[in-house]
Amino acid sequence: MDVVSSPDPATPADLAARYQRGDFLFTTAQRALLAQGTIRTVTETDPRRLASVIPGVLAETGAPLAVGVLPFDTGPDTKVPGYLVVPRTVHRSEGAPSLPREVLPAPVRVRAVPSPSQHMEAVRSAVAALASRELRKAVLARALDLEFDSPVPAESIVRNLAVGNPRHFTYAAELPGGRSLVGATPELLLRRTGRTVFSSPHAGSMPRSADPVTDRANGEALRTSRKDQLEHAVVIDYVVEALRPFCRSLDVPAGPELVTTPAIWHLRTPITGELADPDVTALDLAAALHPTPAICGTPTDEARELVQELEPFDRDYYAGAVGWVDAAGDGEWAVAIRCAEIASTSMRLYAGGGIVPASDPQAELDETTAKFRTLLTAMGLEDLAGV
Repeated sequence: MDVVSSPDPATPADLAARYQRGDFLFTTAQRALLAQGTIRTVTETDPRRLASVIPGVLAETGAPLAVGVLPFDTGPDTKVPGYLVVPRTVHRSEGAPSLPREVLPAPVRVRAVPSPSQHMEAVRSAVAALASRELRKAVLARALDLEFDSPVPAESIVRNLAVGNPRHFTYAAELPGGRSLVGATPELLLRRTGRTVFSSPHAGSMPRSADPVTDRANGEALRTSRKDQLEHAVVIDYVVEALRPFCRSLDVPAGPELVTTPAIWHLRTPITGELADPDVTALDLAAALHPTPAICGTPTDEARELVQELEPFDRDYYAGAVGWVDAAGDGEWAVAIRCAEIASTSMRLYAGGGIVPASDPQAELDETTAKFRTLLTAMGLEDLAGV
């Protein structure tokens, strides 16, 4: 096995430039990880079972880590497996990628799934169902299907995402069947470093504006929005309760902070904990946390059932988790949003938003439109966001 020791002398820009479809790439503002080749793949529909077998696989192969994805649906009836790869070569570097922007071809066909009007009707149905089914929140998504007359340039999309979203977690991972999942998410599900656990839940959103006055007003509106504060509190309560059994201590701020991405204002609460058991791995924690109310709703099972009724597509790995875990149990897992699944000459982009009793259908549509811009800007297709 050819495993490159860490850190690699290459720069983050070098690693992003080396990425080829089929590799695993995970970049942040501080570091980059590129994994290439395959020693073994491990698939399990139960993420807890997946977490339990990976340490043995790493010990058996002598590999330093495993990389991959968990699907959105981790319920007992799911047919979509968690998919982890033990790579043949691993490169790491410190710092953020800096690369020239690459020009991409335009699609020949674009289709919204569902249509904007149909999505707003689904929001109305979800709001009505919250009361009748005693739900606190559900998350509804929509998709854009893009078709090209040549292979989708996944490498260029990934590099543009890394450069255009330096504070995001930019990722690319192979999926079963030869598809690729690429995206740039602002949300860290969790990071484990030794006994320290860090999670950064995001919930509550408002579009950015090119006008500075409007942009500041949007941020202030989000900060003071009772609807968004309540939506955020649902997520924080869930994450704290999910982490509590694993941690001897948890540090939870009294309220969220306001943060930005190039396209969206968010409410975020950073949570830090100390593990009680050092044998609990990053993947164990990811399996316990996922899916959070930020991308599913709560209660989880009932919200997931409603989502599957109202969305006219299967999410597969959208709103799943993407990341890595090493032989020591350390790792990082991000929430797989602001993403697209890429096939040969087509791709499907996803964007969603949290629905609570005070949700307005037009505002929810506008939120998904803004979230599409992360991928569309990387492709030079900003004008398609409103389709």
